Amino acid sequence: MKVWIEAFRLRTLPLSFSCILMGAFLAIRQGMYDGSILVLCLLTTLFLQILSNLANDYGDSVHGADSVTRQGPSRAVQSGKISLHSMKKAVIIVALLALVSGGSLLLLVFGLKQLLLLSVFFLIGLGAIWAAIKYTAGDNPYGYAGLGDISVFLFFGLVGVLGTNYLFVQSLHLMNVFPAISCGLLATGVLNVNNIRDIESDLVAGKKSIPVRIGRSNARIYHWFILIVAMVSMLVFIALNYQKPTDLLFVLAFPLFFKNGIAITKNYEAKALDPYLKQLALGTLLFVLLFGLGLCWL
Repeated sequence: MKVWIEAFRLRTLPLSFSCILMGAFLAIRQGMYDGSILVLCLLTTLFLQILSNLANDYGDSVHGADSVTRQGPSRAVQSGKISLHSMKKAVIIVALLALVSGGSLLLLVFGLKQLLLLSVFFLIGLGAIWAAIKYTAGDNPYGYAGLGDISVFLFFGLVGVLGTNYLFVQSLHLMNVFPAISCGLLATGVLNVNNIRDIESDLVAGKKSIPVRIGRSNARIYHWFILIVAMVSMLVFIALNYQKPTDLLFVLAFPLFFKNGIAITKNYEAKALDPYLKQLALGTLLFVLLFGLGLCWL
């Protein structure tokens, strides 16, 4: 069980929960909230994140990215703790759990009377499952073509935040694109740190991530771009929707993002970068929680 829990990589959950909570906080701001919807959103996201981590473990082992040259924590299949067959079965089981949880969520929100919306969101859910699996698993995984950043931005940003918010308010508010961009970019930043760390092993495996394509120095500049635009995007949202001083409480998380950018710029050893994945993921969660606290502070 300990081996499987390690394979789940629960340290990545704060990042996946951040976009759900941001969508929920925006719904509260709009005067709409339902605890049951939030619980099922978080549960579905939990399964999707675990699915992504297991499929990534499986896919990178098959394609050779998880080799002895990899600088990050050892993976379950690579280390021999879990067989490829067992990991493949786990991927299927967790995918089914995500499907059941997501389906229950959609039935709660839309029922059978809004079949069109239910069908649209069900297809989005299937897309999320497909994206989680095909990042590194199967033939021609898109993560090996350098498309992981786009996928993370979409599913942890636009789809995660706007989709969650829609489930609460059942209408689309374009102004919420700004917080969605912030969450999506910060999640992309975590992936970028991971990819900068793994440049050498990815080169050997033929995994053409953005840092592999543009080089380590440019990847650091790209990282600063991600962090700065994420912060500016949220400031623009508040500037356009300002209500009270506590709306700016999330700014207290900004020093963590600057610290992350400085660390990525200064650290040239791959192993030294690993703690900053967790730091940025937790910083993103704090950023979202501070936004929610500032919103609810009377």
